[in-house]
Amino acid sequence: MSERLGSWNEGPTKSAITDFVGRVTEDGGPDYVEPAARVAVFDNDGTLWTEKPLVIQLDFTIRRFRQLAENDRVLRTQQPYQAAYEGDLDWMDAAMVKHYRGDDSDLKLLMGAVPRAFESLTVEEYDRRVKEFFDQADNPGLKRPYRECGYLPMVELLRYLEANGFATYIASGGDRDFMRPVAEGMYGIPPERIIGSALGITYSYEGGQFALMYKGAMDFFDDGPEKPIRIWSRIGRRPILAFGNSNGDVPMLAYAGSSSLPALRILLLHDDSEREFDYVAGAEQALEVAKQENWTVVSIKNDWAQVFA
Repeated sequence: MSERLGSWNEGPTKSAITDFVGRVTEDGGPDYVEPAARVAVFDNDGTLWTEKPLVIQLDFTIRRFRQLAENDRVLRTQQPYQAAYEGDLDWMDAAMVKHYRGDDSDLKLLMGAVPRAFESLTVEEYDRRVKEFFDQADNPGLKRPYRECGYLPMVELLRYLEANGFATYIASGGDRDFMRPVAEGMYGIPPERIIGSALGITYSYEGGQFALMYKGAMDFFDDGPEKPIRIWSRIGRRPILAFGNSNGDVPMLAYAGSSSLPALRILLLHDDSEREFDYVAGAEQALEVAKQENWTVVSIKNDWAQVFA
């Protein structure tokens, strides 16, 4: 079965994955798990697709902030609109890094502005804007379209798990409705298996037309301790495999498995400046926990023969 992971280098990391899958699918074995309970959850930003030089959804949102600031001088003096208007991407990226380190001062400004930026849009119009963005936008660091910034080894892993009876889900801090329009094409994961943050939605009926529209407020932010809550709320099962890359993924990884279920907890280490990026900011705690708890750490530099398709 390991040949399905063609872009993974042979070694202890790949073996940890294939050995685990072998154990949980061995009928009659001590770690056998019924197919219905073979649930695998994956973070998205920095785990399934790139998150540098900035998170993809943040790029999408910054463009909307800039548009609003161009039409309103007052917004140009307020964060995060000021950073968007001035092209200060470092402020945006730093807000996420500070969040992963426990400082949400800038993230609160960002998360407060996001829902207002898309207030009163229908879910269909938002979907259309997301698709249009992915049709046009490139990763400024990698110089490749965002649609081509998903990791090939991760897509192979998704298919490998599914071929062995796993149900795969995305459980991300990113907005579920931002991921849904493109996740099936990039990863083969349908909209109903995406768990993520959510803007508030309201039902509208005007002029004989029914619509679902975004409200100017967040419903919830799916990161940190919220991740296992949302996983249970949506799936009703504990995962037996969890894969993340940052401090915000620690609760999700720790939630995998139980006294009666085996678990494989995996962390992706970004350490390849030539083919992708080299950084640990926002993952310091996760890497320390992984070391203490003997979680599996995947090195992009050493464990992946190929990064992108």
